[in-house]
Amino acid sequence: MAWQTYVLIGGGVLILILLLLYIFSGEEEEVVVERLERYATAPPRRRGDALADTASTRRTIPFSENLNRAIAGRGFAEDLRIQLARADLKLTPAEFLIMQFLSTGLGFVLAQLIFRFLPLALLGAIAGFFAPRLYVAWRQRKRLQAFNAQLGDAINLMVNGLRAGYSILQAMEAVARELPPPISTEFDRVVKEQQLGLSMEQALHNMLRRVHSDDLEMLVTAILIHREVGGNLAEILDTISFTIRERVRIKGEIRALTAQQTLSGYVLMVLPIGLGLILFGINRDYMLNFFNSGILGYFMIACTAVMMLIGYFVIRRIVRIEV
Repeated sequence: MAWQTYVLIGGGVLILILLLLYIFSGEEEEVVVERLERYATAPPRRRGDALADTASTRRTIPFSENLNRAIAGRGFAEDLRIQLARADLKLTPAEFLIMQFLSTGLGFVLAQLIFRFLPLALLGAIAGFFAPRLYVAWRQRKRLQAFNAQLGDAINLMVNGLRAGYSILQAMEAVARELPPPISTEFDRVVKEQQLGLSMEQALHNMLRRVHSDDLEMLVTAILIHREVGGNLAEILDTISFTIRERVRIKGEIRALTAQQTLSGYVLMVLPIGLGLILFGINRDYMLNFFNSGILGYFMIACTAVMMLIGYFVIRRIVRIEV
């Protein structure tokens, strides 16, 4: 076994140890004072501030604090903070970047150990680099779908509370108490932010940044306009609830009708790649002809990748129907 293999195995073991140390170790630190200062002070100036409601106790990855200070205020760090908040991940941008770096190294090591071919190892590193971001996007999509599905029930509960004599804050407390996450978590954050000194407008805008939903934007706009000009808020919210329920119903029907085409797009992307990797493992010499034949082999691979991407995006564009 060549020395490079020992190096790769050692690197892979080291990455796994670091990940396990992050998951199972670390001292719990109280950050209640920090939360109070963030919520009770003036509204944040940057759009990423006051988005993530950090847990009262949490672990930290080594070197993450120094990296956080180094990237503080930069545009990509603030955008990353927003994305993590929308996915409801209790991570700082620095912690996410460190985990992305470890994932990239782990992807490179595993691909090199399995295929023992540098181009595929580089593809493994690329896959490891994008894997955490794909996970964040998946979490965002699932959480947003669950939030939108619960929003109609939440508005109905608020309408019933308002008609029973509740204030808007008490109606939100009822939503936080009666409904399951994620909507109860978000409304509970709004209530707590107001109790800690933020205005209703700022608390609602913070929730809207955490949950990028058009339906929620209608609700927030109706509440803020009512606070300015008055009116029958219960009747307005009842109309919004009906609109949201119909939109959710129509979106569900569209997803059912386009499920086969959506799956075809995924198969179009995954099947050729998976089949190529299986053939590489079964008959390595045969698949190496693509790379040993010079520029022609790389040109064929590039054309295949481009056509796969074009087909995938064309299918996605066809099945994407705005409601």
